[in-house]
Amino acid sequence: MSLLKINNLSVKVNEKKIINDLNLKINPNEITVLFGPNGSGKTSLLKSIIGLPNYKKISGKIIFNNKEITNKKPNEIQKEGIALAFQNPPEIKGVKLKEILKICSEKKEFQEVAKEFKLNNFLERDLNLNFSGGEKKRAEILQLLLMKPKLLLIDEPDSGVDVESMRFLGKKINEYVKENKTSAIIITHQGEILKYLKARKGFVMLNGRIICHGNVKKILKDIKKKGYEGCVNCKNVIKE
Repeated sequence: MSLLKINNLSVKVNEKKIINDLNLKINPNEITVLFGPNGSGKTSLLKSIIGLPNYKKISGKIIFNNKEITNKKPNEIQKEGIALAFQNPPEIKGVKLKEILKICSEKKEFQEVAKEFKLNNFLERDLNLNFSGGEKKRAEILQLLLMKPKLLLIDEPDSGVDVESMRFLGKKINEYVKENKTSAIIITHQGEILKYLKARKGFVMLNGRIICHGNVKKILKDIKKKGYEGCVNCKNVIKE
């Protein structure tokens, strides 16, 4: 049984079609990796799943945990158990990191976890303001995990992050998925995070569609060797 099932999804932003009849299945208890060049629709797919209002669904269905969530609002989708970590978390003046963590954590357990994420000295600071790339990503992933989602959507956790932070985030994502029997969809360009993630399945997006799938390490190797256009001719290409 699939945890997430997307059937023939098409999405527009500002009247431009960015997702084209996309199909995707995510199983329980797995980390799935989404590859694709800039502009292929990866981030738009995650934002469409989470229900951001600018992403207008014009056809298709999104089924999560046997419930249709296609036209639900972001707060309703979050309550169902899906949460998104952005590639570039916004800087918010006047809002302290600890205030956001309180909202995310029902058990008010954030202080000990913040220490583990090396963010205990950031609790009184404005959210992401003058944070380094690694500090922003650690704060974003910490917020995500405190919400206890059933499906994590993570956009480029290895972008602008030092090796130590990348190793730590990979470890924490692995632990969360295993301990909570959840799933994750991870977007990556360079694939550096895959050194630290226990991911087996990978998908490639081009022009708003999933075009092929397979073993994540093999896909990354093929992309580095042949480029994304080489995926069109691979044996795992998805036929229309």
